[in-house]
Amino acid sequence: MYTPIDKSFFDAPVLELAKKLIGQYIVHELLEGTIVVRIVETEAYQGPEDQAAHSFDNRRTKRTEVMFGLAGLVYTYQMHTHTLMNVVGGAVGTPHAILIRAAEPVTGFERMKENRGAHLKMKDWTNGPGKLTKALGVTMQYYGHHWTERPLFIAEGAVPAEIITGPRVGIGNSGEAVHYPWRFYEKDNPYVSKYRP
Repeated sequence: MYTPIDKSFFDAPVLELAKKLIGQYIVHELLEGTIVVRIVETEAYQGPEDQAAHSFDNRRTKRTEVMFGLAGLVYTYQMHTHTLMNVVGGAVGTPHAILIRAAEPVTGFERMKENRGAHLKMKDWTNGPGKLTKALGVTMQYYGHHWTERPLFIAEGAVPAEIITGPRVGIGNSGEAVHYPWRFYEKDNPYVSKYRP
């Protein structure tokens, strides 16, 4: 039913790509069953000139190396106890990335419930970047994977009627970058993270 999106999808400026990702599906094919969610919130990070980006000033480390690669690669990193997942954007050598902040569950509810905890409401399974990866069962093993390859891939959906733009979340120590309107989310979707204007 779901097939990986064409690699050409990722050939777009990072801010445009961050908006294009809203409404697309993330599919994780597991032995226990397939989990599918629909992306409802993203944040763009524009590499060298963006103080909030891990790759600011072309910082090249073991962690950021994948950001210098092909558009459409998976950039995973650890924050506290959570794994966060990103889509690499831009030309090779230009370290841009898009954080997938939140998504709406589509299929694989029992698996997501088990991954996140039976005590939680469904709305709280995927309404934040760390929650989302936990619900999907995504770990650091996908670092450098490509979003067009199974078992973890993006499939075609539809961009929603209205996308809201605003400042990004949790980047208070990043100078003027804290004000950049590079967060995108579907208007009125209940699975958008709690950080609203």
